[in-house]
Amino acid sequence: MTKAIKKQALGRGLSALLKDPENDIKSVEDKNADKVVGNIIELELDAIEINPFQPRTNFNEDSLQELATSIKELGVIQPITVRKLDFNKFQLISGERRLRASKLAGLTSVPAYIRIANDNESLVMALVENIQRHDLDPIEIALSYQRLIDEIQLTQEQMSDRVGKKRSTIANYLRLLKLDPIIQTGIRDGFISMGHGRAIINIEDQDAQADIYQKIVSQNLSVRETETLVKNYQESLKPAPAKPAKGNSFAIDESEKKAIGSYFGTKVDVKMAGNGKGKITIPFHSEEDFNRIIKLIKG
Repeated sequence: MTKAIKKQALGRGLSALLKDPENDIKSVEDKNADKVVGNIIELELDAIEINPFQPRTNFNEDSLQELATSIKELGVIQPITVRKLDFNKFQLISGERRLRASKLAGLTSVPAYIRIANDNESLVMALVENIQRHDLDPIEIALSYQRLIDEIQLTQEQMSDRVGKKRSTIANYLRLLKLDPIIQTGIRDGFISMGHGRAIINIEDQDAQADIYQKIVSQNLSVRETETLVKNYQESLKPAPAKPAKGNSFAIDESEKKAIGSYFGTKVDVKMAGNGKGKITIPFHSEEDFNRIIKLIKG
């Protein structure tokens, strides 16, 4: 308990330092920067603005109210993270849910980690920290990854290092953005899971995607049932196997092959095709043997 009280008091002391115009810290090289940057400071809510790079767009009101009730009883256990913009002005990097709940709880200040970052660094920190720490829906995560690619030019390998996820996992999230927008909304709203979406994405035609999505929702299909449905659809697109041409095929007995061989005095080779055509091969071993066979053919 004593440790918690000291920590809170320290934060309030540093908060006063930030309000002193003579100690306006703008970079890590400034005087007293080491006392502020990376430390937990009690910040007034009015001094904090929402981060425009925040990937989360949906906040469950019931869940926020539950968190607000918890904050009223226990306080903000995990500090938010902000970056310093100007004198006594800060922008949220991560912790918007805690910030919103703190306002609902009637707080006037919250504990916050102070960082100094440019817009690109802020975007990376906001997206990475939110991906790691919050229960974003799969589409929000996919959009966060896409923004890191588009705006920061991070490769999937670099993102893998930043967020601690396998490259294949990142690729699977990004593929969801190729789904029909209606299906993406269905994932965000919880009508279907990411597993359903990963199965549907194997279909290129978006109209077909939408049809299968409707079946999943109306019939409450599982992911495995969806995979089977997609597989059956893909099988239906394959061209029917060509039917063998009808012919006048017939069988030749071994006795008939022997009779031919006996006539020519050598072992002949008889091959048949499926259309009733074939060929007979008569081997010879010398010019004399060849002439003998010719005489037999001529009769």
